[in-house]
Amino acid sequence: VQLQASGGGLVQVGDSLRLSCAASGRDFDNYSMGWFRRLPGKEREFVSGIRWRSGSTTYYADSVKGRFTLSRDIAKNILYLQMKDLKPEDTAVYYCAATPSGLITSTRRDPNNYDYWGQGTLVTVSS
Repeated sequence: VQLQASGGGLVQVGDSLRLSCAASGRDFDNYSMGWFRRLPGKEREFVSGIRWRSGSTTYYADSVKGRFTLSRDIAKNILYLQMKDLKPEDTAVYYCAATPSGLITSTRRDPNNYDYWGQGTLVTVSS
């Protein structure tokens, strides 16, 4: 499994940005996918998650709810994270992650439950 994250950059407060994660190497039908971020000096934290095939429900951290939108293009195997109204506290390295496990509410937010990780893309929000 390979995950290639892209789309990060330097933006201003209130700007929008869309991250992409191109997934390859496996049939992801039964995978759980997600975005995490590592803020400076902190551990990785959950941002958003989805079941790849069903996609009927998306999950968000409280800190990004209402501002970030997770979606995926099944045909292209790309996971997107649309971020709007960015704040300085969103500054972080963002990682996409995947696991063949069927994650549930109690396990989805734990990065230790994901088996595959992209290389990360840096988002810097300047005030």
